[in-house]
This record gives sequence, structure tokens and C-alpha cells, in this order.
Amino acid sequence: MKAVVLRKFGGSEQLVIETVPDPTPAPDEVVLRVIRVSINRSFDLSVRKGEYSRGAVLPLVLGADPSGIVTAVGQDVTSVKIGDRVTVMSTIACGECHECRNGASASCGLSRTIGVHRWGGYAEYVAVPASNIVKIPHQLDFGEATVVARHGAAAYNFLVDRGRLREGETAVIFGASGALGGFAVQVAKRMGATVIAVVGADNRAAFVRELGADAAINYRSLDPAEQVMALTNKRGADLVLESSGDQQLWPLALRCVAQAGRLVTCGAHGGGTVALDLRRVYVGRLQIIGAAGVNLRDLDWALAAGARGELKATIDRIYPLDAAPAAHDYVERERPLGKVLIAPQSNI
Repeated sequence: MKAVVLRKFGGSEQLVIETVPDPTPAPDEVVLRVIRVSINRSFDLSVRKGEYSRGAVLPLVLGADPSGIVTAVGQDVTSVKIGDRVTVMSTIACGECHECRNGASASCGLSRTIGVHRWGGYAEYVAVPASNIVKIPHQLDFGEATVVARHGAAAYNFLVDRGRLREGETAVIFGASGALGGFAVQVAKRMGATVIAVVGADNRAAFVRELGADAAINYRSLDPAEQVMALTNKRGADLVLESSGDQQLWPLALRCVAQAGRLVTCGAHGGGTVALDLRRVYVGRLQIIGAAGVNLRDLDWALAAGARGELKATIDRIYPLDAAPAAHDYVERERPLGKVLIAPQSNI
């Protein structure tokens, strides 16, 4: 089969198309014919550069979230069959730690990631654990399923499982025009929250309003904390989602949190080292909550919501497999509105 193989960390030129052996499933695995897989800044661009905080195993095929058709099943697999349309949960939990035993596998500290610690979906075929497979509702195509499964499920975990967002609360979403942020806006609205979106450009403000945000703030021209206080009668937000770890944006996000409110932090691509005003935390009785990964129940919720038309997957463009370097360059250079996908099977 053809696959895009990363043998050395560096620029997009390190993504080289190669002919490699077809995968065969272990007893508890399935093999997919990959139809769509997305490009993610953390799981693809950062890994490619050698900057991902949890390391990566070379040689590597990137691609955390493939969707496709089952072509082979291991001898112990009964949950799916050849020909099923499926998508993949990227996080492989250990299954044995305290969190896994108590139904919170997204918080597993020993988890591995498809496309980081084992080969992923930048290939015509990929083998994955059957426990990470979910069938795609017939209402969704492969591209939509890939995006909803990756970001809709994560947004649900961060806001609902970890952030405990409830109907009637106010949620502030930083980076709301990004892939995760856009789904966070939609999930928060589905949960009955008032949503204030923070973005970096006026056209992005218009975009998040289309996704359902009740208000949008361009942090490059307005102080988000001042605007949030004005919009909430000086109270602030019950829940703030911050996904960049940027040293300028983090203090602004903290200032948006209401008394006894929660801040969920779920990323560090903006640097990850920030100043923390502990007086703001203890005087305000704030909770700072770390979040990553998804649970299978999050994936089920997101795909069902997508099938009902309640979550919209915005796709910017699709590249063929051999154009993976150009796709990486485009994502890094343009910061598109919507996901960029790779189609290993270019005829579908």
C-alpha cells in the first residue's frame, strides 16, 4: 500500500510517500481502507516537527482520526464486520489504571495516540484496535464523520464531562473559530448555554456567529475580559474554555471567569508556559481543570448529534495522499476556517 511516512522530524518535506506492506490485524484489531483523515495542529504539525510533548515513535505514519471501510477483522473481534463504515477514536487507553476502571478513559495517564505512538491514517490502509472503532451513522459521509468524531467528541468531553456545563450557564470559548472551538460553540449551545466566542479577526467573528455564538469578541481590537463583564452584568462566565496556552491570552481567559467559576485548559500550542495569578484563583474560588482525549460515550454523543444535524462539520478543502506536504503547508500558512482533510482513496 501507499503511505506517507515520517522518518525524520522537520519540515513538510519530511513527509514522503512510500510503498509499505499492507497491515494485518492482531486478534483484537481491525483494518480500515482509509477514506478520509484530517490534519491536526497538535497531532500532525507538532509531531512532524518533533515538538509534541508526549513524544512520537519513528518511523511514523501520521493521522489520528481516520474514517473508512472495514476490510479485515481480527479473530477476537465481534463488534464490527467487513464492509462496515467506521470512524476511529484516536486515544488508546491502557484499560487498567484507576481512571479507566472507573469509566474515565479520557483521563488515562498511560494512553497512547494513533498517529503518534503507532501508525495512523495517512495511508491507504490502517490497523486500529477494535475497541476504538465506532460505526458511522448513514446520515454522515466519511469527511463529516472524521471531523465530528475528532472535535465534536473532544468538545463534549471538555465542556460537559470535565467542565460540567449546565443549561442556563454562560460559556466563553477562546479560539472559537478553530476546529475544536467551533465545535465547542455548537456543543455549548446544544447544552442550553449562552455562548460568548473569542476570536482573532472580524471575519472569524462572523463565522462563529453562524455556528450559534450569542456574541463574538475580536481580542485583537477589544479586551475580552472587559467585554465579557459587560455582557454578563459584571459577573463573568461560569465556564471558560482555553485551548492555546498562550501567555497573552491565558490571563485574559482567567479574568473572564465568574466568582466560583471554572476554566478548562486543553492545549498548549501557544507556548504552554503562562503566568498564573494565584490571588485571582483563591480569592475567586476558581477551578482550573485540565482536559484531553475523549471517552467512547463522547464519540457516540457527537456522532448522534451530527446525524441529527445538530453539529456542523466545516471542511475547508481535501488533498490527495501524495499532496500531504502541501496540505501541511497550507494549514500552517493560512490557518483556514474549517478542517483540511486527506483522501488516501482519491476516487471516493
